[in-house]
Amino acid sequence: MNITTVTSREFNHDVSKAKRAATSGPVFITDRGHIAHVLLTIEEYHTITDEKESIVELLAMPNAEEIEFEPQPLKNLYNPTDFS
Repeated sequence: MNITTVTSREFNHDVSKAKRAATSGPVFITDRGHIAHVLLTIEEYHTITDEKESIVELLAMPNAEEIEFEPQPLKNLYNPTDFS
């Protein structure tokens, strides 16, 4: 793994160079001499975070419009209390 460090100015000047460097390891981006950001490839990010599918992705139903669903109207939603 090759770690590259660039200043914010260098990053803004040549983003493509930083992206190419990220393919061989993380790219640390500094602001005023302090590391402020890290650029990673998405593969490296997934490896580091061990990211699983999110609950949204797990519950997503791409073909949901094909499911027939007709909810029944609610009856007796509440019963008034008799205080007499």
